[in-house]
Amino acid sequence: MPNYIRAKFEGGYYLFTVVTYRRRKLFNNAAARNCLKQAINKTRARRPFETIALCLLPDHLHCLWKLPAGDADFSTRWASIKGLFSQQYLREHGNVIAATTSRRRKGEVCIWQRRFWEHQIRDEKDLNKHVDYIHYNPVKHGLVERIEDWPWSTYHRYVKEGFYKGDKSFADVTHGITTDFGE
Repeated sequence: MPNYIRAKFEGGYYLFTVVTYRRRKLFNNAAARNCLKQAINKTRARRPFETIALCLLPDHLHCLWKLPAGDADFSTRWASIKGLFSQQYLREHGNVIAATTSRRRKGEVCIWQRRFWEHQIRDEKDLNKHVDYIHYNPVKHGLVERIEDWPWSTYHRYVKEGFYKGDKSFADVTHGITTDFGE
């Protein structure tokens, strides 16, 4: 088994990609979106972090957090969010994919992929590039033609705060930097 080494910069900015098990489209459901919102809020109340940007897609989410000074423990936060979501979702809906032998042995349910992807933000240019990437993601996946049409994104907050100008297309604002990412 590989030995995963995670970045650990206290008070840093991090981009995360978190994916559902077998890319199940859980978040097409309003109840699942509500469970996720509650899990994030409960976790944030116990272990603070600032959400810089977020986009929720049917089978995954991208978000960018700023951790508090002196704190680099995003893994515990994600474990909490995933666990709280899973408990509430199972209680309310109970429909999950059958567990594999490995997952049964470990007492895991089949809601989330086991791990998540993170990227430590290096500087302001990297931050802006990743915020744009997060907001562009529904277009990238063919869910909408215009980013303005995707409701589950902090893009709308950014427009309201003047970060993006509503009279320009998203491609004009980002100067084409949204397409050179992997997932």
